[in-house]
Amino acid sequence: MSHTNQQDWNPRAESVLDDQIVAYDEMRGRCPVAFSDYLQWSLFRHEDVMRVLNDHDTFSNAASRHLSVPNAMDPPEHTHFRQLIEPYFDAEAMREFAPQCRAIAEAVVGRLPYDGEVEAMAEMGQDFALEIQCAFMGWPTRLHEPLRDWVKRQQAATLAGDREALGELALEFDGVIREQLASRRAMRDAAQGDVTARIMQERVEGRPLSDEEIVSILRNWTVGELGTISASIGILMNYLALNPELQARLRDEPSLLTAAIDEILRLDAPLMSNRRITTCPVDIGGRHLAAGERLTILWGSANRDEAVFGNPDEVKLDRDPKDNLLYGAGIHVCPGAPLARMELQFFMEALLEATVELAPIPGRPAVRALYPAGGYSEVPLKVRVSK
Repeated sequence: MSHTNQQDWNPRAESVLDDQIVAYDEMRGRCPVAFSDYLQWSLFRHEDVMRVLNDHDTFSNAASRHLSVPNAMDPPEHTHFRQLIEPYFDAEAMREFAPQCRAIAEAVVGRLPYDGEVEAMAEMGQDFALEIQCAFMGWPTRLHEPLRDWVKRQQAATLAGDREALGELALEFDGVIREQLASRRAMRDAAQGDVTARIMQERVEGRPLSDEEIVSILRNWTVGELGTISASIGILMNYLALNPELQARLRDEPSLLTAAIDEILRLDAPLMSNRRITTCPVDIGGRHLAAGERLTILWGSANRDEAVFGNPDEVKLDRDPKDNLLYGAGIHVCPGAPLARMELQFFMEALLEATVELAPIPGRPAVRALYPAGGYSEVPLKVRVSK
């Protein structure tokens, strides 16, 4: 059946925003392909999401009104830019960045109080995301606090639906990147080894990248990283605080940490959604969509689908990882997944080695983030550091 602008649900209802995960679980059983004015068509089931991810001819990634390289591109254009980008996250690049990555993780964890309270999102997640991303890009440490302030203002404008402010913030962020480009051009041979300088020298289909393309690539890497890495840290720390048996097991068996990170982030998504647009009429999940319809892939639901994962809240450390959509799937799978995995691995190794206990604070539960953010806005915890 086709929709006639009748809403199947309200993604901005208080009952949904109170706990998106619970609301999405309910929608997955009640109306797995649902229309709303806010998100257009939302996909809740793993099966439907996988169909969209694997059929990029019918479900186009070109859903952004702005240049987004390569996120909002389809083949063959997407293919050319992916080939350019992927070496920045290959095994050799990760080995090169690993010592600096581990040092930053240990330094951030080293700021924990010996025996006291910590707000894991601001003091751990955001600090780590800012410091690690600037280090990876070769950006100066003086940008940490301006970027922290920008993220705060961007989140506020997003929640308020303030399009004018979001437009101004986008231009401001692009200005930060353009300053980094200008400084490298002024220095010429200086800093030519860092990621930002290297991507300025890249070519696609035999031509140099335009500044607009460079800015788009670096914007996507940085904004995405700042949001998802900080959200991931908050989710992981909160989950281990609430599950002391798993926390103790991971201290005793650190080899299980890789699987545990992916599983915990499967059941509580750090990245809540992505968009697609239909290129032709199509039936999916019992609904008929016309050409040009906008879709919202809800990772926070698909990765909890009972048809694939059984009890979605069960952390299974021996689960086959192929169905986990933490980093997406298909041709648009996240190219930065190796970097994100390394960052989270090093941070959690440092955290578990440095502490003897993470625990919730009675009467002060974690506060859920509001869409489009995943995870939490606040994670107050009690921490005891190893002597």
